[in-house]
Order: sequence, then structure tokens, then C-alpha cells
Amino acid sequence: QVQLVESGGGLVQAGGSLRVSCAASGRTLSMYAMGWFRQAPGKEREFVAAITWSTAYTVYADSVKGRFTISRDNAKNTVYLQMNSLKPEDTAVYYCATRRSFATKYELQLRTEYTYWGQGTQVTVSS
Repeated sequence: QVQLVESGGGLVQAGGSLRVSCAASGRTLSMYAMGWFRQAPGKEREFVAAITWSTAYTVYADSVKGRFTISRDNAKNTVYLQMNSLKPEDTAVYYCATRRSFATKYELQLRTEYTYWGQGTQVTVSS
């Protein structure tokens, strides 16, 4: 079992920045990759970014490429999502998730490929 806890969400004006974190505990050695997903009201949960633990290979959704950066601190078992140039359409609950086995670039973007999920943190961007 792996437990994930997100933090760092909040309210920010458009054009601003915010960093959310995801701390993992439990059987962390079994983790292969961590992903960030988000869900806005009335919409499906969508992929944002993913990173592999060992090689730090990263994948981004086109909508956040160039604005968001995912990184990890192996010593702290924590993954970060630095969000810059935020837009009102980035408003959502942000969830982190992890999977234990190898995944292709395509699979890293699928929420069904992740096993453990955090409870989410709200990010609100005002216009």
C-alpha cells in the first residue's frame, strides 16, 4: 500500500504561480511513476503531468506544456508540480497518483493505469 497526501493548493490570480506537493508513504520502493491529474466541476479527470521515479522521465499534457514543471525528490518521496502563468481554466482539484509497474509514455497519461490516489487539493485561479 502507498499513501499519498497532496498539499499547496490555494487561490491565485491569473498569471500567478503556485506549487503543489504530493508526499508518499508506505511501500514507496515499489513506485515506478507519479502522475498529476485534475478535475474541474462537471468535467472528467484529466492528465496533467507524470514523472518516473528512477530516471525522472517526464510527460506533459499539451495544455500545460511550457507552464507547468513536474519534479521529484527521491529522498523525501515527494513530487512537486510547479505551476506558472496560471489561467482561470486551470482551476480544478489536483490529484496525485502512483503506479508500481513500467508504463509507456501513452500509459502514463491514462488515469486507469494508476493504482493509488491522494485526496486532492483545490487550485483556484481568479481572472
